[in-house]
Amino acid sequence: MKILIIEDEEELIKSMVSYLREENYVCELAKNLESALIKIGMYNYDCILLDITLPDGNGLNILKYLKKHNKLEGVLIISAKNSVDDRIEGLLLGADDYLPKPFHLPELSARIAAIVRRKNFDGNTIVHFNEISVDTVARVASFKNEPFDLTKKEYELLLFFIANKGRVISKNAIAEHLWGDEMDMANNYDFIYTHIKNLRKKLIEKGSQDYVRSIYGMGYKFTDK
Repeated sequence: MKILIIEDEEELIKSMVSYLREENYVCELAKNLESALIKIGMYNYDCILLDITLPDGNGLNILKYLKKHNKLEGVLIISAKNSVDDRIEGLLLGADDYLPKPFHLPELSARIAAIVRRKNFDGNTIVHFNEISVDTVARVASFKNEPFDLTKKEYELLLFFIANKGRVISKNAIAEHLWGDEMDMANNYDFIYTHIKNLRKKLIEKGSQDYVRSIYGMGYKFTDK
């Protein structure tokens, strides 16, 4: 899952990034309103962590931008501004939740996971696709109740495919989702082919159909049709 952290407090950024990466989130950073708007205009995220008070403007402008451009990212406001008016305005503008500072990092992670479940999986902690099930809390994928031995990236790839089942997903979208800013360091998509090849092999070895369809010139589709 890919997270954008819009925050300018250095120590808080370090602690959030360190903790969330241990929880297998891909984290990108924006320390002001301008850079945040650039990133949101270029990329998609599973969840945005938004501080209202930014050095160059009001973070609520992010919510207005998302609404204007029909962007579907989940948004968790994290701010020291704890007035009822700020909270109400943020929620009315489309924020999914509000977590006042200071907060405990496990609670932050739980709030993010809840937003992602609501956005992508109708609030369910266990996601199903035919005989495949994914426990998003335990981070375990199974075929007919037999767990797969997946790497972290293979697990994230499978969950991304299921969340977008039936849709064509570009190689670029897959790279962004799995690696975030780090994808820019790669000059080809060989690393995607490798992960997809390994995931398909593990699905088939368990007895699953090969649900990954290669769409020439476009990307991939996860479907049983």
